[in-house]
Amino acid sequence: MGQFDSFAALLDYPVYVVTATTGREHAGCLVGFAGQCSIQPLRFAVWISKANRTYAVASRSPVLVVHLLPTRRHDLAELFGGRTGDDVDKFAVAAWEVGPYGVPVLEGAVAWFAGRVLDRVDWGDHVGFLLEPIDTEAASSGGSLTFQDVQDIDAGHPA
Repeated sequence: MGQFDSFAALLDYPVYVVTATTGREHAGCLVGFAGQCSIQPLRFAVWISKANRTYAVASRSPVLVVHLLPTRRHDLAELFGGRTGDDVDKFAVAAWEVGPYGVPVLEGAVAWFAGRVLDRVDWGDHVGFLLEPIDTEAASSGGSLTFQDVQDIDAGHPA
């Protein structure tokens, strides 16, 4: 594992905030493991830690919203990555609006998309959610937060 850690330390890729709802309960977390995984048909996968409260909500949500945060919004990354929904209502702090299928859409995102959950696969300490994009909004062409930008955030729910 040590040698792979040195490889992984060189990586830099976007991080995302994924939000979900059961209708009565909202949840969201910072996600580092995600990416487009098919062109035809269009598919995107996100992996959510089983330790996160968001996982419990996402496992019952038919749609997830995936957000790219602008580089100036480290505060949102800290809220959704460094705090747990077990202790704080993140949606009482963050500005958001009701999005597709009632899933929260965070205000100020560089871009976001709503994806219908097609499959969930257990891959160890994370579960992969296969998404079919159904609605998208790109608010800006600015840069987005990356893995290296959020290295200072201690996980709200450490593994």
